[in-house]
Amino acid sequence: MYVNHSNMGNARFLFVVVIALVSVASSTVGKWIPTALPCDFQAIYNFGDSNSDTGATSAAFWPTPPPYGVNFFGRPSGRNSDGRLLIDFIAEKLGLPFLSPYLDSIGTNFRHGANFATGGSTIRRQNESIFENGISPFSLDIQTMQFLQFKSRTSELYHQARTPFNRSKLPRPKDFSRSLYTFDIGQNDLTAGFRKLTMPQLRAEIPNIVDQFAAAVIRLYQQGARAFWIHNTGPVGCLPAASMYIRTPNPGFLDKYGCIKSHNDMAVEFNKQLKSRVRLLRAELPRASLIYVDIYSAKYQLITNAKTYGFGDSMRICCGYHKRNVHVWCGQRQMINGSMVFGGARGSHARCVSWDGVHYSQAANNWVANHVLYGSYSDPPMPVSRACLKR
Repeated sequence: MYVNHSNMGNARFLFVVVIALVSVASSTVGKWIPTALPCDFQAIYNFGDSNSDTGATSAAFWPTPPPYGVNFFGRPSGRNSDGRLLIDFIAEKLGLPFLSPYLDSIGTNFRHGANFATGGSTIRRQNESIFENGISPFSLDIQTMQFLQFKSRTSELYHQARTPFNRSKLPRPKDFSRSLYTFDIGQNDLTAGFRKLTMPQLRAEIPNIVDQFAAAVIRLYQQGARAFWIHNTGPVGCLPAASMYIRTPNPGFLDKYGCIKSHNDMAVEFNKQLKSRVRLLRAELPRASLIYVDIYSAKYQLITNAKTYGFGDSMRICCGYHKRNVHVWCGQRQMINGSMVFGGARGSHARCVSWDGVHYSQAANNWVANHVLYGSYSDPPMPVSRACLKR
């Protein structure tokens, strides 16, 4: 999901988003054994939405404002969090630098990968404006096309370069097959469906959405990608923004944790079909390692047991002003009863699950990373450091 940070458009966008929520490796095939050495990943190429956007939307449209980034970078870094995202923890785990956004032309270094994720991205094209409903024009098919252009152009420049310095910020062509390809996308396809379709209609569209996801994986495989780390979608019904405007829900509309049951049920159905399609891809792409990661279960475990793990109320929003039906979103300013109100950070950020009502805090991202990167939520049960190996 994507948060619009423009001063003029932010309030309209966030209202639309909340209403939408409420309404409705290596080319050599290895054999995995417990003592196998970690993969020698040289780079990460990521595809996704705002859950893994490290600055593309800030480069293409408008920058994230303070206090985003406050708890790690000390300033806004283009991430929709107070600090690091799950993709950052993946990079750290693999000993690689944080990913530069493909769309950022200033100070970028692509030697160890690139990030094609943008806030508001979907798997399937929505043919909507980012200024109207927050949907990015960079859907997954566009992101993969950008990768193809990136690979072709950087390889050409690498071979044209006359000095090591000129090559130092470009990926080595041989490393594309020795890289990890990560995916975290699909959430916005569901939230767009909640806004535009009935639940039966959305359920009927899931096979096509999943097929388009598979087409992107196949396209990358044809370009030499071999190691895939695929996140399913999280419990969208548990985002605090989803239930913020619900005053008197019908019995059974929310679960006992305050999550919208129908939205989570749809996410579970999407994940079920995605997992089945990934299993088929393993047969279709015999030289690939495809790891399916159950992000939904990890996040739902955190949300429903937040206090057990040292967090506060999982429905509490850490950044923004939300009192008496007045909502000023994180980093925004609004005139309320003659006074300017700023949607700043409050409370102990280390105990927050939700940073801005839509995106997770750094502390929550770190918790999820510590639980999913070691294989316990993966099919097959493979840690990210060995994601290049087939089991």
